[in-house]
Amino acid sequence: MTKKLLTLACALVMGFILPGVASADHHGKMKADIVDTAVSAGSFETLVAAVKAAGLVETLKSDGPFTVFAPTDDAFAKLPAGTVDMLLKPENKDKLVAILTYHVVPGKVMSADLAGKKLGAKTVQGSDVSIDATHGGVMVDDAKVIKADIATSNGVIHVIDQVIMPN
Repeated sequence: MTKKLLTLACALVMGFILPGVASADHHGKMKADIVDTAVSAGSFETLVAAVKAAGLVETLKSDGPFTVFAPTDDAFAKLPAGTVDMLLKPENKDKLVAILTYHVVPGKVMSADLAGKKLGAKTVQGSDVSIDATHGGVMVDDAKVIKADIATSNGVIHVIDQVIMPN
């Protein structure tokens, strides 16, 4: 199955067979969970395929809350050629899970909570990720947050410009 077909299949499974937990925002409009929000955004096809391959869909659709530093498709494209295809193979599931869970911090952390701070945050993977919000933007390890505070029913997504790797 090609990557595009796999991505489409993942989007269909996550978007329709596994309905998200929704909650209303302060305007009464329903919010989707982290997975459904990523699927509908259209710029996280690789991330969605990776989450499916890693078996993390149910986790990221659970109550949470979670803070997800979500690399875009362009961020995944910056990895060395063949890296994504290698990680999506079943025999590399443990490595894929470790990388993806390094992008997730328990709890809901909004950008205002980080403003002017430099700190380490424990990821779901177990290692600390370095967060630096002292220079007018937010850096997560070597990735720049390019869009912050995308609220979901079970946490928040901060979009980053590259894939971060655990030590």
